[in-house]
Amino acid sequence: MRLLLHACCAPCSVSCVESLKGEDISPSLLWYNPNVHPFTEYESRRGALVAYAQGLGLPLILRDDYGLRAFVAALSAPYGDRCGHCYRLRMEEAAGAAAKGGFDAFSTTLLISPYQDHEMIRETAQMAAERHGVGFLYRDFRPLFREGQGRARSMGLYMQKYCGCIFSEEERYRKRIDSLGER
Repeated sequence: MRLLLHACCAPCSVSCVESLKGEDISPSLLWYNPNVHPFTEYESRRGALVAYAQGLGLPLILRDDYGLRAFVAALSAPYGDRCGHCYRLRMEEAAGAAAKGGFDAFSTTLLISPYQDHEMIRETAQMAAERHGVGFLYRDFRPLFREGQGRARSMGLYMQKYCGCIFSEEERYRKRIDSLGER
């Protein structure tokens, strides 16, 4: 099976790739994450994924679109659906790239995170697959999350501290400030 694996970051890719290789699937990776901000974070994550893919000899497609203005503009009205918008944006790109590239199916490393809305990702990816006429390979990678994070650390990969969008960064620091009673 020719599989295109949308990669949100290198650490989340580690266990997903290893698991797929255990099924005799050697995926090609796709970097498309215009949700990641600020620019220094975007560069750090992209660089780590490039190094990871090169180290394993995995094909990597870079859709290098930082996209701050377009991403924030799209969220100005439906802020409550920011995660849904983010998933749709990335799953549509992955499905389209898989169809155009002649892949049998696509999947995403987002399915490893216990912090993401797993069912929304699954539904969004399935709808994108249907629209683009390509398969969607569903795997619940969440049981592999902690192991993958540990392996990523031992590999010296850049480890991010939030999901990627500037709003999640704010939430991360706001929780820390609130827990310290510094408001």
